Amino acid sequence: MSQMSAENRQGHWRKTRRLMFVHLAIWFVFAYLIQWFASDLNQFRFLDFPVGYYMAAQGSLYAFVIQLFIFVKQQDAIDREFGVAEE
Repeated sequence: MSQMSAENRQGHWRKTRRLMFVHLAIWFVFAYLIQWFASDLNQFRFLDFPVGYYMAAQGSLYAFVIQLFIFVKQQDAIDREFGVAEE
Protein backbone atom coordinates (compact mmCIF):
# COMPACT_ATOMS: atom_id res chain seq x y z
CA MET A 1 0.00 0.00 0.00
CA SER A 2 3.00 2.28 0.36
CA GLN A 3 3.28 2.27 -3.46
CA MET A 4 -0.14 3.95 -3.83
CA SER A 5 -0.33 7.66 -4.48
CA ALA A 6 -1.89 9.85 -1.83
CA GLU A 7 -4.95 10.36 -4.07
CA ASN A 8 -5.45 6.60 -4.55
CA ARG A 9 -4.96 6.03 -0.84
CA GLN A 10 -7.64 8.59 -0.02
CA GLY A 11 -10.01 7.10 -2.60
CA HIS A 12 -9.47 3.61 -1.22
CA TRP A 13 -10.07 4.79 2.35
CA ARG A 14 -13.17 6.80 1.31
CA LYS A 15 -14.78 3.73 -0.30
CA THR A 16 -13.73 1.45 2.56
CA ARG A 17 -15.10 3.86 5.16
CA ARG A 18 -18.42 4.21 3.31
CA LEU A 19 -18.73 0.42 3.06
CA MET A 20 -17.95 0.07 6.76
CA PHE A 21 -20.61 2.60 7.79
CA VAL A 22 -23.25 0.96 5.58
CA HIS A 23 -22.53 -2.42 7.14
CA LEU A 24 -22.51 -0.95 10.64
CA ALA A 25 -25.95 0.54 9.98
CA ILE A 26 -27.24 -2.84 8.78
CA TRP A 27 -25.67 -4.51 11.81
CA PHE A 28 -27.36 -1.95 14.09
CA VAL A 29 -30.76 -2.70 12.55
CA PHE A 30 -30.43 -6.44 13.18
CA ALA A 31 -28.67 -6.15 16.55
CA TYR A 32 -30.87 -3.50 18.16
CA LEU A 33 -33.88 -2.32 16.18
CA ILE A 34 -35.27 -5.75 15.33
CA GLN A 35 -34.85 -6.80 18.97
CA TRP A 36 -36.37 -3.54 20.19
CA PHE A 37 -39.54 -4.16 18.18
CA ALA A 38 -39.64 -7.92 18.77
CA SER A 39 -42.90 -7.78 20.70
CA ASP A 40 -44.56 -5.91 17.81
CA LEU A 41 -43.15 -8.40 15.32
CA ASN A 42 -44.58 -11.33 17.26
CA GLN A 43 -47.96 -10.78 15.63
CA PHE A 44 -46.45 -12.31 12.45
CA ARG A 45 -45.31 -15.92 12.17
CA PHE A 46 -42.33 -17.51 10.36
CA LEU A 47 -41.89 -21.30 10.31
CA ASP A 48 -44.62 -21.44 12.95
CA PHE A 49 -42.62 -19.21 15.33
CA PRO A 50 -43.40 -15.59 16.20
CA VAL A 51 -41.18 -13.40 14.00
CA GLY A 52 -39.83 -11.41 16.97
CA TYR A 53 -38.74 -14.59 18.71
CA TYR A 54 -37.28 -16.04 15.51
CA MET A 55 -35.25 -12.90 14.76
CA ALA A 56 -33.94 -12.75 18.32
CA ALA A 57 -33.05 -16.45 18.45
CA GLN A 58 -31.77 -17.18 14.93
CA GLY A 59 -32.64 -14.63 12.28
CA SER A 60 -30.17 -11.98 13.40
CA LEU A 61 -27.37 -14.51 13.58
CA TYR A 62 -28.05 -15.61 10.00
CA ALA A 63 -28.11 -11.98 8.93
CA PHE A 64 -24.72 -11.33 10.59
CA VAL A 65 -23.06 -14.31 8.88
CA ILE A 66 -24.51 -13.41 5.49
CA GLN A 67 -23.48 -9.80 6.01
CA LEU A 68 -19.93 -10.88 6.82
CA PHE A 69 -19.58 -12.76 3.52
CA ILE A 70 -21.07 -9.85 1.57
CA PHE A 71 -18.71 -7.39 3.29
CA VAL A 72 -15.65 -9.48 2.46
CA LYS A 73 -16.67 -9.72 -1.20
CA GLN A 74 -17.33 -5.97 -1.43
CA GLN A 75 -14.07 -5.07 0.33
CA ASP A 76 -12.14 -7.38 -1.98
CA ALA A 77 -13.69 -5.58 -4.97
CA ILE A 78 -12.57 -2.23 -3.55
CA ASP A 79 -9.07 -3.59 -2.90
CA ARG A 80 -8.84 -4.94 -6.46
CA GLU A 81 -10.03 -1.63 -7.87
CA PHE A 82 -7.15 0.16 -6.16
CA GLY A 83 -4.58 -2.60 -6.75
CA VAL A 84 -4.05 -3.63 -3.13
CA ALA A 85 -5.85 -6.99 -3.14
CA GLU A 86 -4.18 -9.99 -1.60
CA GLU A 87 -3.90 -13.04 -3.79
